[in-house]
Formats: sequence, structure tokens, C-alpha cells
Amino acid sequence: MLAQTQRLTLVEQVAYQIQEKIESSEWQVGTRIPPEPELMEQLQVSRNTLREAIRALTYAGLLKTRQGDGTYVCSSSVLGSVIRKVIEHTDKFESLEVRYALEREAAALAALRRDEEDLAALRTCLDQCRQAAVQQDLEAYAHWDVEFHKMVIAASHNQLMANLYNHISEALQNMILEMKDLKNVDFYLDSHALLYQAIADQNGHQAEEAVRLYIDKARTQEEHL
Repeated sequence: MLAQTQRLTLVEQVAYQIQEKIESSEWQVGTRIPPEPELMEQLQVSRNTLREAIRALTYAGLLKTRQGDGTYVCSSSVLGSVIRKVIEHTDKFESLEVRYALEREAAALAALRRDEEDLAALRTCLDQCRQAAVQQDLEAYAHWDVEFHKMVIAASHNQLMANLYNHISEALQNMILEMKDLKNVDFYLDSHALLYQAIADQNGHQAEEAVRLYIDKARTQEEHL
């Protein structure tokens, strides 16, 4: 239940409460927020005040209104929204360079710090990627591929790196979906399997090399588009 605002005319207070629901993951990305009448009753604010707050959060990139369907959460934080917008308007080769820097360092750290729980999570992601590839399900593959990379970052046990990458991953998933098909998926599955094995073996050098392999492949693909 949302708390009533102390000063009902302040749009900022309403927006802040909605933002808290999003950033705490109570309202997750992709979900539709409660309808206007319900929010108006919970917050004890007017329709105009609520709409101004939603408009502000839409402009900030946290919400997106679909005509006739409702308002949906489209980013987990204001920072995530800003990063996603920057990446979407950044040269893809520059984006790959940033990914390489982050993922290479994370892979080396993961090889040093991983535990059995990390390895189990990575295996699950790889298995799901393979299953999606067999079924030629691009959307499922994109989801589990991004989850694999997020789990590598998580295995580094560097929370700041994980927080940054979680925001980047929203744009990364969109880039994977732009592939249209899975014709090069075997190469990525093989290189990801190499990365997993290097982390399992605690071989930092091999982990970095596995990252280089799939980033170089992605660069080559972009050059031929």
C-alpha cells in the first residue's frame, strides 16, 4: 500500500513514491502499474496531480504510456534509463569497447572469486541458451544470454560493477534482439562455454581470452552489416 502524501499538491512527492516502488523492484520492468483510480485512492491525490507525476517519470524514462493499454515500467532506475539512452545513441563499436573492458575485468575477477553458487547459476544460463537456440527462440536466447553475462559480473563479487552492468544489460538485450536470427549462435555458445570452464578452473587468463573471442566476433558482425 502506498502511503498518503503529506502535501497533496506536490507532484514531486507522488513521483518519488512511485519511483521507490520501481527501484525497490516491487514494480518490475515490463509490468503495468495500477490504474489511475487505484493510485488516486491510495495516494489521496487528484487525477491532475497523479498525471503530472506520471508525466515526469515518463520523461525521466522510468515509465512508458501505451495508448488504451496503460502505463508500464520500462527501466529499473533513472540512472538505468539515462545509460540506456546514451548507449542507444552511441556508436556500436564504442559500446563493444566498453563491454570488453567491463566483461574482461569481471571475467578475471570471477575466475578468482567464484563460488559453487555462481557456477550453478552460470550453468543454468548456458543450458537455457542452448535450449533456446535449438528452438530458434530469439527472445528467450536474448534473455538468457544477457543473464549469463550478468551472472559472470555477479561472480566477480564487485557490487559497483554489477550495478553498472545491470543498467547496461537492458540495452544489451535490445542489441541481441536486433540480430533477427541465431545463425551465429554456435560460436557464441562455444565461447561462452569456454568462459564458463575458465571461471570454473579459476584460470583468469583463459577467461579474458574467452571474452575477447566473442567481442571480436561481435565486432566482425557489425563491420559486415
